[in-house]
Amino acid sequence: MRYRFYNSKILSMEDRNIIDGEIWVNGSEIEYVGKSKEGSGFDEEIDCEGNLLMPTLKNAHTHSAMTFSRSLADNLPLDVWLNTKIFPMEAKLKDEHVYWFSKLAILEYLKNGISLACDMYFFRDASNRASDESGFRFCYISGANDYGGVDDLEEQYHIHNEYSDLVSMHLGCHAEYTTSKDNLMKIAALADKLKAPVFMHNSETRKEVEGCIERYGKTPTQILDELGMFNYGGGGYHCVHFDDKDYEIFKKRDMLAVFNPCSNLKLSSGIADIKRFIDEGISVSVGTDGAGSNNSLNIFRDLYLACVLPNVRGEGEANIDPFVLLKGLTSVVPKHMGLDKICYLKEGQKADIMMVDMTDPSMQPINNIIENIVFSGSPDIVKMTMINGKIVYKDGEYLTLDKKEIYERCNSLMQDLR
Repeated sequence: MRYRFYNSKILSMEDRNIIDGEIWVNGSEIEYVGKSKEGSGFDEEIDCEGNLLMPTLKNAHTHSAMTFSRSLADNLPLDVWLNTKIFPMEAKLKDEHVYWFSKLAILEYLKNGISLACDMYFFRDASNRASDESGFRFCYISGANDYGGVDDLEEQYHIHNEYSDLVSMHLGCHAEYTTSKDNLMKIAALADKLKAPVFMHNSETRKEVEGCIERYGKTPTQILDELGMFNYGGGGYHCVHFDDKDYEIFKKRDMLAVFNPCSNLKLSSGIADIKRFIDEGISVSVGTDGAGSNNSLNIFRDLYLACVLPNVRGEGEANIDPFVLLKGLTSVVPKHMGLDKICYLKEGQKADIMMVDMTDPSMQPINNIIENIVFSGSPDIVKMTMINGKIVYKDGEYLTLDKKEIYERCNSLMQDLR
């Protein structure tokens, strides 16, 4: 398909500038971005009516199929929540569960203008089918740990990186506290062999960090770096309880710090010092975490909290630039995932495009569009989500998914799980 989007505002995310113009899409790629001009041969011409086109959002850390656990076990600290509620339920999951509950997550992602989920979960073949059928991107992060996933990690890495344009994979482990030193060393050796980055949950709770110090005399970041895990970069999820040396390592290794404020607040994990990461020049982004610990996949809520929560730590001195976090959510994540073609709205990039409804009350008056998106935006402002040149969500309608069927299947499967 060849599309022309005209009469639009355009935020490319290469900088803060917003222009009036149009975008042409040819197949899966952006053909033209700029001022209005004559053109022909389009399959469809869409009048944007003054609405904003910008890159899609990317969920930098999530567990998609954990939609099964939404509102299933609340008001518990992380270790109790995991060990007494989540792990026992996950032991019952099969391929079919992950397929349907991933589709449920994709419904919510598309409504949020999200085209990519950096997903840590199992039964990835089921997620692949969900990706194929919905036209959604998954970048899998291995959750390898002592319960499995280490021995076949290299095989899985190649399988999923060769699967399709919409699927990719990076090395990872669930966390230091679920992975023995021997297995951590195996993952680090594979990262060295493949010259690949590694991602994992890192320093989410104070108890996690204290336990690691008891085992190794070092924080999770420090022991993992000592083992060679980050020789080719990578990143951490949560990054709440850091010391000076942890920040130094993240900066030295050009790593990505992903913040999950809703999940951290709900599980009483603490508030990450996001301002310091930014001041240190460390790449940052935001993710929802899974629906079991959030309980929403509303990325706008996490974006807002990531921008304002540091003010609690800094007594008014934080003042995070909202553009930095919005850029982290649109353009920084795919760069660290090796997906450089879905970062900006420019010629030659993949057509992952979100249309923002400028007529939504939360977007008015138009004093500062970027700050409106970060501070007052919600899924209500997402008018269209295009992925890889295909419109998959528009005006509240899902064009590749049957919402009613997904709801029925998920509720039936939950009855069996319970």
